[in-house]
Amino acid sequence: MQTAPDPKPDTAAIAPGLTTTKAPFIEHAKANGQLYIEQPYELYSEENHRTWARLLERIRPRWERYANAKFLEGVEALHLDPERVPRVEDVNRFLQARTGFVSRPVSGYVPAYVFFDCLKRREFPTTVTVRDGASMDYLPEPDIFHDVGGHIPMHAHPSFADALVQFGHVAERATRRAGAIRDEAERLRVLTSLVKGLGRFFWFTIEFGLMREKPGAPIAPGHVRAYGSGLLSSYGELQHAVESPLVQRFPAQTEWIVNQYFEIDHYQPLLFVIEDFEHLFYLVHDLEQRVDAGLLDNLAEGEPEVDGTDLKSFLDAALGDSSAVPEGSEKA
Repeated sequence: MQTAPDPKPDTAAIAPGLTTTKAPFIEHAKANGQLYIEQPYELYSEENHRTWARLLERIRPRWERYANAKFLEGVEALHLDPERVPRVEDVNRFLQARTGFVSRPVSGYVPAYVFFDCLKRREFPTTVTVRDGASMDYLPEPDIFHDVGGHIPMHAHPSFADALVQFGHVAERATRRAGAIRDEAERLRVLTSLVKGLGRFFWFTIEFGLMREKPGAPIAPGHVRAYGSGLLSSYGELQHAVESPLVQRFPAQTEWIVNQYFEIDHYQPLLFVIEDFEHLFYLVHDLEQRVDAGLLDNLAEGEPEVDGTDLKSFLDAALGDSSAVPEGSEKA
């Protein structure tokens, strides 16, 4: 499958620095409608590199203690530089050989359907900015440490990578189901419920998923390990999710996950635990069957509220609008 090359950055007249929410290059790309970009590596400031180094040094001991073994293998496979922000091309050289996945730099927020469609093609939209070093635990939006440090190491594991690809296909099936509904109001209602369900599933698995420490281990404080990127990129919540008696941990079941609301502005009080990554793939397959059977058409109310941009991206795909997938991608 061919994709158009990402625009090469013209950085000569752009101020240096790629700090989250403070990067002139990113604002310039957004203003020009560029979603997919090349990583302008020469624009990283020394402060950006120092922040990356501090983040990585601080969290490594917690990865060793609380992350699942496959994540740790992925970290080693990527050969992350402890002192410099990673180059996406270097990450891809190690990653693609293992599972076919690649990291694809983006200028900012990617609408939900576009994001999930990338997964189907084994592409992961990746933010290139670095959070502000003055507030390392506050993240107004994803940064390269969340994406490359939290997500990408898991993409080096074949079973996990296959589950991501299958999830992308589930999103496509959701649009087909909604597109077959002739009544506009009903189509919009069902699609809103489907997007909510997919968002909850992704949140409680890919972003905040836990797994048993080993087969037969109790689902109890200290006996689970993290595989979700939101946990693996958070110094504080990683320990809290694994050890705290305040966290409710339940065996992962699709019908529970898609009906469970969540809030993003505090540590998660409830998390779901898988057995292994084959179990995760089974859950994605189960999600697909439930989408086809209409079992996600009437989900419980509550968070997340479906963003208008996300809903439009799904609606455009459901109605066959080619703008649902930006230029530079091939719609399957």
